[in-house]
Amino acid sequence: MAILLELENYMLPCMNKQIFGIECPGCGIQRSISYLLDGNFIEALKIYPAIYTIILLIGFIGATLVFDIKNSFKIKIYLLYLNAGIIIVSYIYKMIHLIH
Repeated sequence: MAILLELENYMLPCMNKQIFGIECPGCGIQRSISYLLDGNFIEALKIYPAIYTIILLIGFIGATLVFDIKNSFKIKIYLLYLNAGIIIVSYIYKMIHLIH
């Protein structure tokens, strides 16, 4: 919890939420990263469900810079679509439950 409290002082505010009063699809990623750094892996997933697939995508992109991986372009595209799908579905879920 120590890292989370320290990082909260430096988190960027969501302009979409400040202007329109509605969270954007990226809301929660900063707090999710701070939960990961604190070792609170379940809370990180609850706050931003795409956090682990984003880490996987970034790791895979980094690996393709070092290693020659067969079909890496197709894998990157698949991971991008997977991340987009998770972000969209979790955002819709969040907005539906916000209304009720």
